[in-house]
Amino acid sequence: MRVSTILLPLAVVVAGAVAMAVWLSRPPARSESLRVPSVDVPMVTTSGPAAGNSLIGRLTAGPGKPADLPGSWPCFRGPQLDGVSRDPVPLARQWPAQGPRKMWQVDLGEGYAGAAIHKGRVYVLDYIPPRDENSNKESPGTAVPGSAAPEFGDALRCLSLDDGREIWRYVYPVVVQTNHGISRTIPAVNDHYVVSLGPKCHVTCLDAMTGQLAWAIDLHKQFGSTLPQWYAGQCPIIDGDRVILAPAGSDVLMMAVDLATGRILWRTPNPMKWKMTHVSIVPMEVGGQRMFVYCGSGGMAGVAADDGRILWQTTEWKIAVATVPTPVILPDGRLLVTGDYNAGSMMFQVTKSGDKFAIRRLWKLPPQQFASRQQTPIFHEGYVYAIRPDGLLTCLHPDGRVVWTSGTDTFGLGPVLVAQGLIFALNDDGTMVLAEASPVGYRPLARAKVLPGGECWGPLSLADGRLIARDIRRMVCLDVRKP
Repeated sequence: MRVSTILLPLAVVVAGAVAMAVWLSRPPARSESLRVPSVDVPMVTTSGPAAGNSLIGRLTAGPGKPADLPGSWPCFRGPQLDGVSRDPVPLARQWPAQGPRKMWQVDLGEGYAGAAIHKGRVYVLDYIPPRDENSNKESPGTAVPGSAAPEFGDALRCLSLDDGREIWRYVYPVVVQTNHGISRTIPAVNDHYVVSLGPKCHVTCLDAMTGQLAWAIDLHKQFGSTLPQWYAGQCPIIDGDRVILAPAGSDVLMMAVDLATGRILWRTPNPMKWKMTHVSIVPMEVGGQRMFVYCGSGGMAGVAADDGRILWQTTEWKIAVATVPTPVILPDGRLLVTGDYNAGSMMFQVTKSGDKFAIRRLWKLPPQQFASRQQTPIFHEGYVYAIRPDGLLTCLHPDGRVVWTSGTDTFGLGPVLVAQGLIFALNDDGTMVLAEASPVGYRPLARAKVLPGGECWGPLSLADGRLIARDIRRMVCLDVRKP
C-alpha cells in the first residue's frame, strides 16, 4: 500500500478532531455585550482553578421589582463615605419588645459583604459554591425563586428593597475556598452603573438597572495585585464618572477607571512596592487640593485626584498582620488610622506649603486605649465612635482622650452606623443596640435580637428608614422608622 493512501485519511481524521476540539472549546453564546476596557489593558481571564473562563458571566432575571423609594446608601460607609446617614425619614428612638419589624430576610453564601442601596434596589456581592456532586444538589444559600442557577462563582445580586426578592443576578465563574468567610466587599452604585470587587480581585462593572456587563478587570492578572490574607476587602468608590481602585500591584498603586468604558484614565506608580490591604480608598481635601488616601502594606499615601501623582506618603503607619479599617477624615487635614494586632491608633495631619504637602503624626494610642480590628470608626459632631478589640463601644475625643465606653455591653467585632443622633451597633450574636450618639455618656435606648448570629461583621446600611444587616449566612431588612 502506498504511504499517501495511508496518510491522507489519517490527516483528514486529525483535522476533523482538531476542528471539533476548537468548536467544543468555544464559550457559549452570550446575550450580554462586552466592552473591552482599553487597547493597552485587554480583557483577561480569571485566575486560580477557574482559569480559562472569561469574566463574561451569566445574567439571570428574577421576579423582584424595585421599591418606589428615593433613598440611597450607594457604597461602603454611605453617601459621604463617613458611616453617617443623613436620610430625612424620621427614625424611631424606641423599639417594641419584639424589636423593629423584620421586612424580609434572605440567605447568602458565607461572608461579611454588606449592602449598597439605590433607587429601591439592594446590591450585594455574594458567592455561590460549585454544585455538590455527591449530593447532586446546589449548596445552601443559592436558591432564589424565579432563577435558574446551576452556576457558581462570585454573584452580584440585585434585590428589591420592598421584599428582598431577586431582580437579577450576575455570576462569573471563580472558585474560592472558605477562609474566614468569602465575600466581604460592598459594591458602589450610581444611577447608571454598579461596580464590585470580588474576593480574588476581579472587578466588574454592570448596568445598575439591567445587570448587563459593561466591562471587567482582573487586578491580579493585569496589575500583579497580591491577594490579601482572607481575600480582598477593598470596596470600590465611584467618583463622578470614574471608579477609583487600588491594585497595589507591581507597578500601579492606585488608578482611576472610566466608569462607562473601563478605560484607565491615570495610574499612580508604586515604587515602594506596597501590596494590597483590606483598606478602602477615601477622599480628602487639603489646601484646595482634592486627593485620595490609601493604606498599603508598607505605609499610607495621598494621591492627587486629578492625575494620580503622589502628594505625600508615610511609613509610620503599617500593620504586619492585616490593615483593615479605612482612614477616618477629620477637619483641618487630620486623619485617624487604627487597627488591631497591637497597632493601636494614630492621628496624622496633612499640611500644604506652596505646592508641597507634608504629613506629621499628632499622637499615638496603645490598642488597649483605642483601636478597631476591622470596622472603620465614625466621626460625628466632633467625636469618634468605634468598637474596640475588647468589644466595647467607645467614644473618643480627637485629642486622643477616651470619653466613655459601653461598660458591660460588649459587641465583639460588629459594625456601627450613625443616623439622626443615634448609634446602631450590632453584636456578634445578632443583637442590635440603639444608643445615643453623644459625648455625654453611653446611653442605650433599645435592643433586640435581629439575626440568629454568628460573625455579624457585615457593615450596616440605611436608606428610607430601612436598616440592612447581616450575619455570616443571611441578610435582614429592618423597619426602623418612627411609627
